[in-house]
Amino acid sequence: MYDLIAPALMRMEPEASHDFAIASLRLASALQLDRLAAPPTLDPVELMGLRFPNRVGLAAGLDKNADAFEMLGALGFGFVEVGTVTPRPQRGNARPRLFRLPEARALINRMGFNNLGLDHLLRRVENRRYDGVLGINIGKNKDTPTERALEDYVAGLEAVHAWADYVTLNVSSPNTPGLRDLQLGPPLDALLDGIAVARTRLAEREGSRTPLLVKIAPDLHDDDVKGIAERLVAKGIDGVIASNTTLARPGIEHLAASNEIGGLSGPPLHERCLEVLRCIRGTVGDALTLIGVGGIDSGGRARAARQAGADLVQIYTGFVYRGPALIREIARDLRGSRVDSPLPRRP
Repeated sequence: MYDLIAPALMRMEPEASHDFAIASLRLASALQLDRLAAPPTLDPVELMGLRFPNRVGLAAGLDKNADAFEMLGALGFGFVEVGTVTPRPQRGNARPRLFRLPEARALINRMGFNNLGLDHLLRRVENRRYDGVLGINIGKNKDTPTERALEDYVAGLEAVHAWADYVTLNVSSPNTPGLRDLQLGPPLDALLDGIAVARTRLAEREGSRTPLLVKIAPDLHDDDVKGIAERLVAKGIDGVIASNTTLARPGIEHLAASNEIGGLSGPPLHERCLEVLRCIRGTVGDALTLIGVGGIDSGGRARAARQAGADLVQIYTGFVYRGPALIREIARDLRGSRVDSPLPRRP
């Protein structure tokens, strides 16, 4: 089916195509067509106290408002991550803000956390039918000063804690001014300390502890990646998503759209994603669950991420170009996979 409609989708303006796809999936979900879907490829794995039916998930950004997650989940994903959601609705950056680079099977976006806010997302997830693993990715509003970012993240965590199987702190989008400053040094410590207090309070109130992950940028120096990983372990964070989009333009400088401002995703990012995964795994061993994302558009690239240390993988741009067939290809190719070299154990 996707092969039949993909040419029409690719002829549409990129964001219009995205909006049409989400609206179609939402309609299919409203008609409960997700109940007719074939079961996912099974390769169950337990991480962070959660049981994932298989190792391939949908990355945040595609379903920002949790409008289509049930139908997306029915396509065979082992887990689905919605968001990034901010406390208050925001329009994001001016259009056009999404660009295809078909020669590289890549995308550039400068969306700017456009979303309908926490209240809308909560209405969508509070009566969910989807029984897979649901992650919710939270961020800060653009007009919230960086020094007050903790307030937005705590508000997000408090709102979604009861509904999310895990929560991701997005501190690495290149399209919100000042956001990436939260990844390093004292700002990161202050954020994690404040989140830890809120998490403890929520766990005591609700009787459950929701895993927390942090999504980092690929544009960090390796020494900074190592420092972040060590900080996350010390602060009790459960995992890392490596990585977000990049401001670099590796190997695509000759393409016209490469001049567009924004974050690049797709195969040109893949090698740096692998480097970041190896850096984190080599620094903290198995103390963190690692989710690899960046240029994974085939079973082979998913296996490479697994060999670099990823416990799970996520797809986005590859899914846009290849459709649902990619989900099952990766799930099959990762079935029973393991990292060749032994990993240092957590102290």
